Amino acid sequence: MKPTVQRPPTARQLTALALLVLWGAETAMAHAWSLTIAAAPRRVFLHVGNGTYDGDIGTVNLVTVSLDTAQLLSGTPQAMTSDSTQSRSLYGDNYATCPNPGTQVMIGASYRRDRNNQPASATLRVTSPANLTNAAGDTIPFSQISWTVSAPGSSVPGVIPAGTFNGGTQNLATIPANRYIENCHTFRYANSAIRAAGTYTGQVTYTLTTP
Repeated sequence: MKPTVQRPPTARQLTALALLVLWGAETAMAHAWSLTIAAAPRRVFLHVGNGTYDGDIGTVNLVTVSLDTAQLLSGTPQAMTSDSTQSRSLYGDNYATCPNPGTQVMIGASYRRDRNNQPASATLRVTSPANLTNAAGDTIPFSQISWTVSAPGSSVPGVIPAGTFNGGTQNLATIPANRYIENCHTFRYANSAIRAAGTYTGQVTYTLTTP
C-alpha cells in the first residue's frame, strides 16, 4: 500500500474514521492478508479507507446507518455503510481485497526495518470517544458499534481481529518487522436501546507506532 515513506526513529501515523448514526456485537471468523516484505530503512505505513500509493490524502471516510421507526423499535442490529471507494490493495498486485467498499473499510499496515537492533514490531491501535453525540447533547455509547473482518481468498487467521469499540484505546494487532497486513472491516450498530431522534456523530483514530 503506501509504500516507502521515510519516517523518523520514532515512527507514528494517524488515520481517522468517522462514524455516524442517524435515527429516523457480533463475532465472525477473521481473515487477513499477511505478507512478508523486503527489509528497508525503518518506516511504518497505515491505510484506513481511501488513500493513495504515494501519500496520505487526508480523507476521513464516513461510516453511517440510518434507522426508520420500525428498525429502531425492532432492536435488531443494523449494518452500516461506508463512503469509502477503496476496493483494491495499494500494495503489490492491486488485489481486490475489499470487493464491496460501500459496506467495507480497507485497513492496511506495515512495518519495515533493516537492522536487528531496531524494534521487533509495531503496534496498531484504535481510539474512540466514550459516546457518539447529537446536536441536542444526547449520546449513544461507542460500544454500540462493532466490526467484523474479512479478506476474500485468504485463509490467514485475522491479524486485525473483529471487535467492539470500548470508548478508549484498544490494541488491535502487533505487526512484526518486515510484514504487511491488510483486511476489510464491516461495521454494525447494535441498536440495543431506543434513542432520542437526531444525527449522532463520533470519530475514531487508528494509530501505528514503534517504540
